Amino acid sequence: MDAMLMEVVRLPSRKTVSALLSLLCHRDEFIRWRAVSATGTVVATLADREMESARVVMRRFMWALNDESGGIGWGIPESMGDIMARQASLAGEYHRILVSYLRPDGNYIEYEMLQRGVLWGVGRLAQKRPQLLKEAGPLLLPYLSSEDPSCRGLAAWAARMIGPDEIRRATEALKKDHAMVRMYLDGDLHNTTVARLAASTNRLGEFHA
Repeated sequence: MDAMLMEVVRLPSRKTVSALLSLLCHRDEFIRWRAVSATGTVVATLADREMESARVVMRRFMWALNDESGGIGWGIPESMGDIMARQASLAGEYHRILVSYLRPDGNYIEYEMLQRGVLWGVGRLAQKRPQLLKEAGPLLLPYLSSEDPSCRGLAAWAARMIGPDEIRRATEALKKDHAMVRMYLDGDLHNTTVARLAASTNRLGEFHA
């Protein structure tokens, strides 16, 4: 955990979450992403102390992605993925909710910009707990042919970690796709390509264009 996140964790968790949610819509891209990491860290820490309070946050996130909320839910699926990557109990309870945002027969999200967030959240969870996401593999296939390079690249990145082999093989065609993608990983932003994401084994150096 870097110094900034260590300082955030020392603050009162419930008030901190509310402040961080406002930063998920910040105009500065780096601040938005750091807010995702901070939210993940704070809620995971909260869960270790007060699980029910952490569940309240997760339910708040689910409401924010509901059509009836009247909002858009910027940064919410990314935060959910980051939280679950950091906290096993929450991952066990809520991973299917995150996957449901990919499902045409579930809580499918049509808005392309939010689809990126869902795909990143799934990939982030797959970094730590790929065993929870086996059902997500086939759901990633349509995104591999998306017109949006970010969706293609993020879907390929997640698919490479989730498997099974037939899902990984579906990413092969993207290894010649040199469209540029902006990728947040390990606390920093990177300019990379769909091809690099499709060929990755989740080592940071492979993402650099």
